Amino acid sequence: MAKLFESIGKLGLALAIGGGVVNSALFNVDAGHRAVIFDRFRGVQDIVVGEGTHFLIPWVQKPIIFDCRSRPRNVPVITGSKDLQNVNITLRILFRPVATQLPRIFTSIGEDYDERVLPSITTEVLKAVVARFDAGELITQRELVSRQVSEDLTERASTFGLILDDVSLTHLTFGKEFTEAVEMKQVAQQEAERARFVVEKAEQQKQAAIISAEGDSQAALLIANSLAVAGDGLVELRKLEAAEDIAFQLSRSRNVTYLPSGQGTLLQLPQ
Repeated sequence: MAKLFESIGKLGLALAIGGGVVNSALFNVDAGHRAVIFDRFRGVQDIVVGEGTHFLIPWVQKPIIFDCRSRPRNVPVITGSKDLQNVNITLRILFRPVATQLPRIFTSIGEDYDERVLPSITTEVLKAVVARFDAGELITQRELVSRQVSEDLTERASTFGLILDDVSLTHLTFGKEFTEAVEMKQVAQQEAERARFVVEKAEQQKQAAIISAEGDSQAALLIANSLAVAGDGLVELRKLEAAEDIAFQLSRSRNVTYLPSGQGTLLQLPQ
């Protein structure tokens, strides 16, 4: 019985040791990831290991796992425009490494390649592109600026083994001086529009006064011609028309009383 237990113990120990060795000889690569093998004797291997479970030589080989999925990164940059205005720009980048170039990336840059590469090349490209435009063009031609930044940055990143799936300008502001200058310009434009409206209104009133004066002149000329032709008859006609109009207005008033002429009228006055 003692020999049986001893045999079982030896078998269990052997299985434990064997399981530990097998477990140390296996490694997993998750979906969207790739692995680079570092060999203690031969250095970084050129073979890139794909997804799944793989074998390695324990202690001699070590897997370095890289995430090959697109990841976002925001890079803020302060630079100057063509007309020497301070510009604050934030660039959003979706990047991923080229899987076949992972051994070179790990050897020449390291695992934190995004921290070492993206801020520097983004600042370099943005400063070069923004310097081609003045402050007004950065606003009115934002699509063109974004396209040029994307093209130049994609080409620059490819030299480091990086793929940029998307590059976009998410934030664009200017310095305090430029903002105040824009506000003053808007106020000046509004004042100019108001002054132009006042001038146009005065011109219209002037034209209306001229037309009215011309009408009065024509009316006076017609009246003078009529008097010259008809004599005092026209004046008498206008008097009759005026008297008729006065009589009509008085007849509608309750405070007016007509007294017949040639007859006595008894007025009762209070004693």
